[in-house]
Amino acid sequence: MKLLKSTITLILCLICFTANAQDKKEDPTKWTPEDIINRESMGSVSFSPNNNMVVWTKSKPVKDKDRFVSDIYLTRLDLKKDDTFRTIQLTNGDDSDHSPMFSKDGEHIYFLSSRDKGNKLWSLSIYGGEAKEVKEFKNGISNLSWQNENTLLFQSHDGKTLYEQELEEKKDDVIIVEDSLHWRPNHVYAYNIKDKSTKRLTNNEKPLSGYEVSKDGKWLFYSMQRSTSYAADAQQDPFHYLKNLETGEVIKIKHTLGQPMGSIQFTDDNKGFYFTSTFASDPEWNGAGISELYYYTLASHSYKKVDLKWDLGIGRGFDVVGNDAIVTLANKAYIRLAYYKKNGSSWSKSNIDLDEKNDHTSIITISDDGKKVIYTYSTASKLPTFYVANLNDNKVTNELELIQLNKNLSKKTLAKTEVMVWKGYKDEEVTGILVYPENYQEGKRYPLMLSIHGGPAGADLDLFSDRWSTYPQLLSQKGMFILKPNYHGSSNHGLSFVESIKGNYYEPEMEDIIKAIDVLDKEGKIDKNQMGTMGWSNGAIITTMLTVRYPDMFKVAAPGAGDVNWTSDYGTCQFGVSFDQTYFGGAPWDDTNGKFYNENYIIKSPLFEIEKIKTPTIIFHGSEDRAVPRDQGWEYFRGLQQSGNTPVRFLWFPGQPHGLGKITHQLRKMEEEIQWIDTYLFNKPSTKNEAFKEDSPLGELLKIQKAKIVGGFFGEMKNGVLIPETLLIKKDSTSIGRFEVTNAQFKAFKPSFTYEAGIDNYPAEVSMQDAKNYVKWLSEKTGETYRLPNEKEAKSLHKQAHKIGAKELTLNYWAGYDITKAEVSMLEEKLKELHTILYKKVGKKKPTKVGDAEVYDLGGNIAEYYDSGVYGYSAYDFYDANDDSMINSKHVGIRVIKD
Repeated sequence: MKLLKSTITLILCLICFTANAQDKKEDPTKWTPEDIINRESMGSVSFSPNNNMVVWTKSKPVKDKDRFVSDIYLTRLDLKKDDTFRTIQLTNGDDSDHSPMFSKDGEHIYFLSSRDKGNKLWSLSIYGGEAKEVKEFKNGISNLSWQNENTLLFQSHDGKTLYEQELEEKKDDVIIVEDSLHWRPNHVYAYNIKDKSTKRLTNNEKPLSGYEVSKDGKWLFYSMQRSTSYAADAQQDPFHYLKNLETGEVIKIKHTLGQPMGSIQFTDDNKGFYFTSTFASDPEWNGAGISELYYYTLASHSYKKVDLKWDLGIGRGFDVVGNDAIVTLANKAYIRLAYYKKNGSSWSKSNIDLDEKNDHTSIITISDDGKKVIYTYSTASKLPTFYVANLNDNKVTNELELIQLNKNLSKKTLAKTEVMVWKGYKDEEVTGILVYPENYQEGKRYPLMLSIHGGPAGADLDLFSDRWSTYPQLLSQKGMFILKPNYHGSSNHGLSFVESIKGNYYEPEMEDIIKAIDVLDKEGKIDKNQMGTMGWSNGAIITTMLTVRYPDMFKVAAPGAGDVNWTSDYGTCQFGVSFDQTYFGGAPWDDTNGKFYNENYIIKSPLFEIEKIKTPTIIFHGSEDRAVPRDQGWEYFRGLQQSGNTPVRFLWFPGQPHGLGKITHQLRKMEEEIQWIDTYLFNKPSTKNEAFKEDSPLGELLKIQKAKIVGGFFGEMKNGVLIPETLLIKKDSTSIGRFEVTNAQFKAFKPSFTYEAGIDNYPAEVSMQDAKNYVKWLSEKTGETYRLPNEKEAKSLHKQAHKIGAKELTLNYWAGYDITKAEVSMLEEKLKELHTILYKKVGKKKPTKVGDAEVYDLGGNIAEYYDSGVYGYSAYDFYDANDDSMINSKHVGIRVIKD
């Protein structure tokens, strides 16, 4: 297929060339692990006081630190360019800048940073300039909030005690577990940005778990922890307090709620605040339940439940608008926005209508005056889009795209998805996200991968959520269905659903998933002989039990950070007591069914049936995991290894907690998992040789071996003559010579052409006229169109030749050091003593990419003709790193283009 020369030029000019080319160019429509983990999102978003600006953060990977850091951005709603709001990056470095907030006059942005040990407050002018240090707080600073136009509130502590100082001097790092005697409290402090004074506002004797301040700066709400073992056993809920910052009076909030007060937001009239609390049937252990909304009246110090007129409860929190609230309601596999208008002591509900965005929109932030809102819209098959709009009660108008993120993903193929609904445990409705294989054909059966969420009180919603732990878009392109089931015990589906597995762990979940598989099988969608299961945390827990109870069902399992032995979880898990009491009906030592122990801890532990597992299993676990104790991974691995009934591989991530934070660890997890799936689900084991380095001399030798050779000469035979091999620049496109035309190839055209013996595969040095005659002859001999590059193509090729020239065969190479331009004439004098040529056999240096084609010697060996001149460098030419202009080389050959 022939292309116009303008199209060829465009291809050559736009493709980004690299000197160290990969063997296979990545398809821009295909997802990679890097695409997944580097996906961009907005964080710490807030409006300026006049609503004309938005400050926010975006994370980026920093290779040297092997972690993600955040930078601060400013988007101007009063300035546009090309119909897009102007966005300015305010910070950029290897440190993480976070928690930005506008000053009350909107002239500055205050923020925190990991730079300088993270103990400083910083500020930036909205008009530009470097960040300035405001003050260093040697005992730390976090959780910023404005009390008034001059006073910032923050959390910190009073410094190290003598006891702590003496331990440090002794280098004594022994930890006393849950040491209540030396339980250091933190406090809320006030910093005055005018007079630079700092004042402690709370005198709590135990640590705080958070605070909020009223809009007028009068009331401070804070929560104080009471027990060092609270995280484990959920006993002694925090005390909640209100402090009148004008009088100093502290009031302990009294409530009869089963669980603690959660998120707090004061109203604009400063007469009260909204808060959430979880309702569950087992308040003793703060078990999973549904989130409800309450309103607290400051004058009477009383609270009232807000009737949401919605049985499923709150899904993703709430936002105060004036004295009203916008609530993101739970809606099974969706979310729904509703507006609750406060009328005295009651509330009226109205829906927020966003047309096609209904049930897929999440509020990010609302302006202080309640007139502007920022939100994101996505589905499981649509990347998030970020919007800003006007807000008037429940009416959203003048919607505009705020910022465009993930432009690099715009060409990626997005899989078809749908919310699947089926009958599961007790014939009750269960939902899940079903992701279709790429290029799905109805009537054809495909492999199935279960991707199971954690929690168990988590939920997979019809929102875009691909990340290192679950990545259905990438799996879809491998030609499989992916099901993300919201099994019984999941949140967002109501009280009875989330509580259904308490004292009944595993049973409803197993039935839900197996019935989903049966439905997909009956619909003719899946091949039950090609199924896998994966998940993190509780998703790993369910994955493991599936392989115990159905040992012949799955071809592959990939559990990450999951339990196999509940007898040890009770004491070693960070929240083991409350979790295990809730789901296993008591402590391990409780007498049950006539036994002196709680048999659920044995019956429900896969470890005691691990010999049943036949599924090839890859295990992941972080060394510092306390949510699912790290040694669970070891018990899992050792059990499978010693029972010997299936292949097992265990990846241990040093220094990582329950979630993987390091970039290298996230990538390694995904790459290993994908290879495991390829090996055992698709029967495509890795052919990678761990002892082989791609860019080694051996690697280059194997690459050059791919070149076509006839009787020891590079090239191929056509119509009885030796011609140069060409490679496609792009599919169904123009081709380019793998090598420069060799002596042997040129002699096939011009028999009178002579050269020394043994250099048949060296580049042929010819005249411009001979070059033109050669491509004309080649076209006539082959019946195909050969030519020299045109000027635009030559400029693009020369630009690439200059990029790689330092590593190519030029005069610089023969000098053996970094020569300067002033030394060239002296070195040329020395060349006159040579009785040989400087050229080498083609292909002696590493190849470079021109589109999809890997070509050799583009930046050296011999310069090359284009239709009206010369580009590139020869072995006799000086390569000037500071000058990329074309040179008039005297040693020139041919690289053909074939249309």
